[in-house]
Amino acid sequence: MFKEFKEFAVKGNVLDMAVGIVIGAAFGSIVTSFVNDVIMPPVGLLLGNVDFANLFLVLKEGKIPAPYASLAAAKGAGAVTMNIGVFMNTIISFLIVAFAVFLVVKNVNRLKRAEEVPPAAPASKECPFCLSAIPVKAVRCPHCTSEVK
Repeated sequence: MFKEFKEFAVKGNVLDMAVGIVIGAAFGSIVTSFVNDVIMPPVGLLLGNVDFANLFLVLKEGKIPAPYASLAAAKGAGAVTMNIGVFMNTIISFLIVAFAVFLVVKNVNRLKRAEEVPPAAPASKECPFCLSAIPVKAVRCPHCTSEVK
């Protein structure tokens, strides 16, 4: 079993997977920053100075009564909140990552189709009389001496 695992690890599958996970995590943090710091502030301005990170509904007040200025203040007071803004940021991040993955897979599939080589023409054919393999250009079978069309 150790030998099989060693072959699996040496083939590069584990290394490729590890590199993919690290790059994916880094890409995820870039997309999160892009959504939180670039996309959502202008959208919030267009919707009337709404800060999506602090868009929440109070389901149950905490020790300090509402209103709460921010999500952090509500959490600090022990309030139970429905974090709509955080959820919207997560959905937008997911859509960006899903679109990026779609583009990568689409291009990889396109490259795979381009690399596929059409099958080569057969180098031999079968003699209809003795069923021996003969060259495609042969006009007479070397085995039975029959004429082949």
